[in-house]
Amino acid sequence: MQVTIVGSGYVGLVSGACLADVGNHVLCMDVDPGKIDNLKSGKIPIYEPGLEELITTNSSEGRLIFTTDLDEAVAFGEAIFIAVGTPPDKDGAADLQHVLAVARGIGDTLTEYRVIINKSTVPVGTAAKVRSEIQSRLDVRGVQVEFSVVSNPEFLKEGAAIEDFLKPDRIVIGTDDDKPRELMRELYAPFNRSHDRLLFMDLLSAELTKYAANAMLATKISFMNELANIAERVGADIETVRVGIGSDPRIGYHFIYPGCGYGGSCFPKDVQALARTADTTGYEPKLLNAVEAVNHAQKLSLVEKVVSRFGEDLTGYHFAVWGLAFKPNTDDMREAPSTVMIRELCGRGATVCAFDPVAIDEARDLLADVQGVTFGSDLYNVIEGADALLLVTEWKAFRSPDLRRIHDGLRTPVVFDGRNVFDPEMVRKQGLDYYSIGRRPMLLS
Repeated sequence: MQVTIVGSGYVGLVSGACLADVGNHVLCMDVDPGKIDNLKSGKIPIYEPGLEELITTNSSEGRLIFTTDLDEAVAFGEAIFIAVGTPPDKDGAADLQHVLAVARGIGDTLTEYRVIINKSTVPVGTAAKVRSEIQSRLDVRGVQVEFSVVSNPEFLKEGAAIEDFLKPDRIVIGTDDDKPRELMRELYAPFNRSHDRLLFMDLLSAELTKYAANAMLATKISFMNELANIAERVGADIETVRVGIGSDPRIGYHFIYPGCGYGGSCFPKDVQALARTADTTGYEPKLLNAVEAVNHAQKLSLVEKVVSRFGEDLTGYHFAVWGLAFKPNTDDMREAPSTVMIRELCGRGATVCAFDPVAIDEARDLLADVQGVTFGSDLYNVIEGADALLLVTEWKAFRSPDLRRIHDGLRTPVVFDGRNVFDPEMVRKQGLDYYSIGRRPMLLS
């Protein structure tokens, strides 16, 4: 099948590369000429394990091509995916300007039947807006061209996106039209072999499903962080509590790890967007608002521990930070807790030296306006002379470090673990004071 992907960002590139890898001919389109030139020359704009190899292989074999020409893109694909960004507006609602601009562009050039597939995360009712924009442009042209609009939200975890696409838990397809069903079944047949993963539903339900899924996961995280804060105050250990509740199959172990807050491109904006959608109906989404509020506060949890240990004024103190990306196996810095912490520490007079395996360049750009932050070349040189180490992102390289080396490198032997990666007793045995999330501090004295 010939497939067009409009938008060559994270979702677009992963989707395009995976669809090409099973034999489709895929054209990825983007308005950024620099991005397209880089892709044509084999330079990938994002970090995602396995993606570069997938793009390189399928490009060299002619199944994956790139363009900046929307007219070419519309003419190419039987199925046209819209995979452009929907960033939050000032009030947190999803900004649909890019999605609707693509829809108008499709309407300006459409000459034969196409299935238009919303892959972007969009509010309930967006499919109707896309249809209206396309139809209005066809009307202006004075032509009649049949087309279908489908909602097919992505459920890709950054750091494991290739696996998620190739072996999906479910494939949600929203349509109020029977005609595109066969095409969508054919398109997803290679990913649907062991059992039927296709979930057909109406457009509005499919659009809500994506927001509902992310909001539920965000709720679990914020709930655990709230419990962690309670555990600290009553003297309980949130890690044993986590095991205790996770063993209940109704709850499970997924997404119940306490930490210093969630970030990324999905959870923050999707919770906000769903809350704003509720607002437009006159309904106050108290739980969603609470999830967001807990998360905002949790991003400062390590800073609060630092202040409790060193005082409100951190002038003259120097801190090492391990992990900048919002999660491991990505260079995505969007809404990353690390940026909130670093800004707050430096705002209190401290200096910070940070390390991340892949996200340093992104972080350097994002924190360019912050005085007092520098970046190290490896996990150990950043701790030299620091008054404490703050672990913010749980990369594998941080899971079993040389604790003795950490002790010897720090000016003050203190570790603040924002992801509960370390065993408290092991840390203390190496002569380090240890603070974590939802557990009592393990102090030398």
